Amino acid sequence: MQSFVAIDVETANNHPTSVCSIGAVKVTDGVITDSFHEFVRPEPNYYFRYFTEEIHGISRRDTDTAERFPQVWERLRPFIGTLPLVAHNKAFDERCIRACHRHYGMTYPDYPFFCSVILARRTIPRTLCPSFSLPHLCHFLGIPFNNHHNALADAEACAKVFLALTATK
Repeated sequence: MQSFVAIDVETANNHPTSVCSIGAVKVTDGVITDSFHEFVRPEPNYYFRYFTEEIHGISRRDTDTAERFPQVWERLRPFIGTLPLVAHNKAFDERCIRACHRHYGMTYPDYPFFCSVILARRTIPRTLCPSFSLPHLCHFLGIPFNNHHNALADAEACAKVFLALTATK
């Protein structure tokens, strides 16, 4: 698969509807061609856990003037178009995106959704790569990566990992 959108979300707390940042990278014919990033005013109760702030560095100050998920998704939807989605640990990202769609009464378009973690586990022997976390995989594959837990940086790293792993097939 050479054309897709790699996507990553960060959350403000442990509620899947508390998306506070969305990053996406478009890949066309094996080349990164575009990117998207926005902060999102999270739901419910609009609170940030100290633990999550420490992980991704996003606080209420960053999202005070941000729009809620429906408005951000309305801009992201045409960016995705009909392309499949890829996430690193899709179980988390897809759960959050679906939960936000349900929370706001939006119809989820049932994107084909692929996971770079699952692909890595099927492709790379555990003896060669002790962890399939995004930083470890990038290091193993020789992909420069910093700013982990920044939604756009994670989406870009996911895209590069997915391309590297599918190139070996």
